[in-house]
Amino acid sequence: MAKKRLSFWARLSLGLTATLGLLVLAFVIWGSTPARPMPEVFERVPGLNDLGAGERWLTFVPDGGAPTVGLILYPGGRVDFRAYAPTAQAIADQGYFVALVRMPLSLAVFDPDAAAEVIAAHPEIERWAVGGHSLGGAMAANFAAAHPGSVQGLVLWAAYPASSDDLSQSGLRVVSISASLDGLATPEKIAASRPLLPPDTVWVVIEGGNHAQFGWYGDQNGDNPAAISREEQQARIIAATAALLASLR
Repeated sequence: MAKKRLSFWARLSLGLTATLGLLVLAFVIWGSTPARPMPEVFERVPGLNDLGAGERWLTFVPDGGAPTVGLILYPGGRVDFRAYAPTAQAIADQGYFVALVRMPLSLAVFDPDAAAEVIAAHPEIERWAVGGHSLGGAMAANFAAAHPGSVQGLVLWAAYPASSDDLSQSGLRVVSISASLDGLATPEKIAASRPLLPPDTVWVVIEGGNHAQFGWYGDQNGDNPAAISREEQQARIIAATAALLASLR
């Protein structure tokens, strides 16, 4: 008995479905292999390896006292969020609540509204800033644009808003912290974002810094070598971020 052959369109449909499935699988694998934290991260912030799989964010608080100003940080694209833990801890040590958010597939574009959950979970915090590195910063700006009044400040680390997220009339306090040797969020790209941000935005350029040294995850493809140490760049990032948070008190 002759076998019934599938029609051309049925074979095409099966082929497309299989191809799409493989592409989705490849994307998930790609997103599941982010840049890992450097060993120094676990030395500076003990206990990070004890993080539960279901925990949505890490919290950092100062010793003593109850902070009333908080910062919600989104990680850079395809970077393990723990790679920003030393920075978050250092900011918290200056008297602020800091939440470092874990993103689906390490891509903030899949959960730009994550800050809303953090805000709802911490009613003791009176004033908020949202921010992040690279893609994380762009998605933090997206959150601020989509939820006017939810936050009072925006912190951009080597980041800028999408053209659709015009915050120029938002009234937000904003700091844009960039690096002169950044090969990804280049000085030209940062400068082009000026019309999208409030006129009183504070612009901080770290001379000799690069893209990857906004976190603790090693080097990054497409970036330029830094001319200063990671520690020096981090100190400037922390100081400029803390200054923005102080303005919210």
